[in-house]
Amino acid sequence: MAGEVVNSHYSLAGRRVLFISYNGMLDPLGQSQVLPYLRALSQLGVVFTLLSFERASALAAAGNAKVESLRQQLAAEGIEWHWLRYHQTPSLPATMFDVANGVRVARRLVPKNRIELVHARSHIAATIALALKRQLGVKMLFDVRGLMADEYVDAGHWKKDTTPYRLTKNVERRALAAADGVVTLTEAIWPILKTSDGLKERADLVHEVVPCCADLNLFQFSEADRKRRRAELGLGDQITFVYSGSIDGWYLTEEMADFFKTALTRDANTHALWLTPTRHERVRELMKARAVPEDRFSIVAAQSVDVPSYLSASDAGIAFIKPCFSKLASSPTKYAEYLACGLPLVINSSIGDSDSLITNEHTGVLIKDFNAQEYERALQSISEFASKREETRRLTREVAERLFDVRRTGLERYARMYESILST
Repeated sequence: MAGEVVNSHYSLAGRRVLFISYNGMLDPLGQSQVLPYLRALSQLGVVFTLLSFERASALAAAGNAKVESLRQQLAAEGIEWHWLRYHQTPSLPATMFDVANGVRVARRLVPKNRIELVHARSHIAATIALALKRQLGVKMLFDVRGLMADEYVDAGHWKKDTTPYRLTKNVERRALAAADGVVTLTEAIWPILKTSDGLKERADLVHEVVPCCADLNLFQFSEADRKRRRAELGLGDQITFVYSGSIDGWYLTEEMADFFKTALTRDANTHALWLTPTRHERVRELMKARAVPEDRFSIVAAQSVDVPSYLSASDAGIAFIKPCFSKLASSPTKYAEYLACGLPLVINSSIGDSDSLITNEHTGVLIKDFNAQEYERALQSISEFASKREETRRLTREVAERLFDVRRTGLERYARMYESILST
């Protein structure tokens, strides 16, 4: 059943793990994508020491009381939390300082807490873990959250012939070569990674795919929430497409606005719901430029706890993401959240495992090009999902439970990996 902790048939009681995250535990990502796993794995007996890097903005917003409250909560659950300040600028020197500081603290924690395995979440944490493995001989799990150097190139921030790119790719190669286990977010990137120089001869390497999952106890369809939110927004019987998340950057906001305009032209009884925390004026400008009436779109800065209710009020979830090499390694959390709340997907191809998610699981429609013809085809398919709404909700929820449940999917795979690494 979704939400249950994995059956404790793993021999993990008393195993001691240092989890290093360059993302802070006070940030939404730390709250949704790190702490649920640590808490669940600790229930299986894993003894965690957590080292995170917290942003000044989060610390200022939280204050000492919130930091101490989280520390006490984690301690009660058997997780010892240590944090360091995250430094952002100047970029390379700041990151190098954070790595050196992380190594300094972690070198003390490993012998003190009798650490057997360092779980490094992403490249910066892996740089710290490499030093620990070399100096102290501790085992290492490299949790690849994306291709960091290639993401910066694809975003236009770096070029491949620059020092930051070369340094980051060098860390990636050395981390892959040294790791006792590797986690990727997608199946799509693994054939590419395992042919890299560091992995060609690693037949003994433990590998698992752990996509970005959602807490299905929180993300689920609610008929009561649907009625309440639709009444608040004045949706009536309008077919509602929702986008949840940040705008611009990797997310193709203009193309999504084009899609919404096409949907409205095709059926005037259509509504666009933007759940985004900031830059609402940018969204208004895009919709105004496309002559979308103000009563046919809504912009809401929803708190995290309220997002499931707004998804329940919607009829389909949309996410257009810049297709590029680095995105083969990406697993957008919003896919899991949409599906868990009963929404068919309107997503574009070449993003992680998006193609198989649509073609194999029949959870929505795949956009292969950003043009009116593709949008019309997608809208026809979505209308078919909408015509059998109850069946669609059952299907998408089943897929979410099978592929994207924090406990049933994510926890199971991490537990299996921990046992494989620690038993050798």
